[in-house]
Amino acid sequence: MSNIKNVAMITVCGRPNVGKSSLTNALVGEKIAIVSSKPQTTRNRIYGVVNRGDTQFILLDTPGLHKARSRLGDYMVKVVRESLASVEAALLLVEPIPHVGEPEKILLQRIREEKLPCVLCINKIDTVAKKDDLLAVIAAYSEAYDFDGIFPISARTRDGLDELLDEFKKYAVEGPQLFPDGMTTDQPDRQVVGEIVREKLLRNLDKEIPHGTAVEITRFIERDDEVIEVDATIYCEKASHKGIIIGKHGDMLKRISTLARQDIEKFMGTKVYLETWVKVKENWRDNVNFIRSQGYNEQ
Repeated sequence: MSNIKNVAMITVCGRPNVGKSSLTNALVGEKIAIVSSKPQTTRNRIYGVVNRGDTQFILLDTPGLHKARSRLGDYMVKVVRESLASVEAALLLVEPIPHVGEPEKILLQRIREEKLPCVLCINKIDTVAKKDDLLAVIAAYSEAYDFDGIFPISARTRDGLDELLDEFKKYAVEGPQLFPDGMTTDQPDRQVVGEIVREKLLRNLDKEIPHGTAVEITRFIERDDEVIEVDATIYCEKASHKGIIIGKHGDMLKRISTLARQDIEKFMGTKVYLETWVKVKENWRDNVNFIRSQGYNEQ
C-alpha cells in the first residue's frame, strides 16, 4: 500500500545539451528519456516519476530552448514555454560557465512571469578543475535571479542529487498520488521504443542527418510467450540520407537496429524482435499534418 500524501511537479528546463534528460534519468533511476551529445535530442515533454517517502515528484523533462527553424522547432519551443505553467517550481539546468546566455535569460523571464520559485542546478561539476571557477558561475547567476537554492551537481556521477530531491520536498503540496507505484514515466511503451530507435540514429549518424529523422512504430505486439515484436519505420528527408542510414551492405541500419533492440529489451524486461525500414519524407519537419501524426500535437 502506497503512503504517498504529497505531490510536487517540477519543470526541468535549460538550453540544448546541458543534460536535462540525463538528470531526469538519474533522478528516476531508470532510462526514460533518450540521451545523445547532439542538441535538440528531446522533442517532447516527458514526465519522470520519483516516489520518495510520502512524496511523489513529477519531473517534466523539456526540449532545450533554441531558435526554431522549422514547424517542429516551433512546437518544441512552445512545449518549453507551456511546461512552466501549472507546476510547483522550476529547475534551471546550466553548464559551469560564468555567463548567463540568451536562452537562460528568456527562461528566467518566463519563470518570473509565472511567479515560480526556481532552483539553479549547475551540472557537469565533475569537469570543473578549480572551486573558484564554480564560484564565478554562482556569482553570475545570482546577479541574474533570486534563486531559491543553487546546487552544483553531476548527473553523470549522481553527485548532489540526494540534496536536490530534499530541496524539492519543500515544493510538495498535499494531494493524491498521480502515477501508480512502479510507473516511472507517462510515455506509452511503444513511444519509449520509438525514442530508443531515434537515440541510436542520433548517436551513430553525423551532422544534420539524425535531426531530420523521425521514427514511427507501426507494429507492437506482445506475444503469449512474452516475446515482443516491433516494426519501426525511420523517416528521413532526402534519398541520399536514406542511403547513409542503411549504409554499405545494410551495415549502418543493422548496427542501429541491434543497439536499439538491446536497449528495448532492457526497458521491456523481455526478448524483442525488431524490424526496421527507412522511408523518405521530404521536408517533414515543416509538414504540420505529419508532425501531428508523430505525436507532436499542439495543446
